[in-house]
Amino acid sequence: MKKTVIPGCIILAIALVISIGSFTFLSPCTHEDGSVGACWWAGRTLLGLGCLLGVLAVLALVSGRGRFGAYLSSIAVCVLGILTPGTLINLCRMSDMHCRAVMQPAMIILFSVSGLVAATGAWMSGKGKA
Repeated sequence: MKKTVIPGCIILAIALVISIGSFTFLSPCTHEDGSVGACWWAGRTLLGLGCLLGVLAVLALVSGRGRFGAYLSSIAVCVLGILTPGTLINLCRMSDMHCRAVMQPAMIILFSVSGLVAATGAWMSGKGKA
């Protein structure tokens, strides 16, 4: 196995955690009356970004020449994932709500780690060792 596919495997695993977590254990707040708030939309956006990150990770795994571009695109998705909860899409105002206490910090950490791994993968594949 080439060294440049290892970051793709790590990103794929993190993308699965982001995608599954965005509607299970890292999900936004639930309202008792069944209504949805802005944090619900943030969770759905994070689900989409996690799926997109997974597709880019698979592309980085199977592609030879396009691996560098897949890693660069993954970095852009990670920046959007970091900015989505609380910056691009508002969350609940109360700091003890699940979206602010659990979802926002977890997603920021997951997307940050994934972005660093993608930057490492881009650097490794850009060196001509792909």
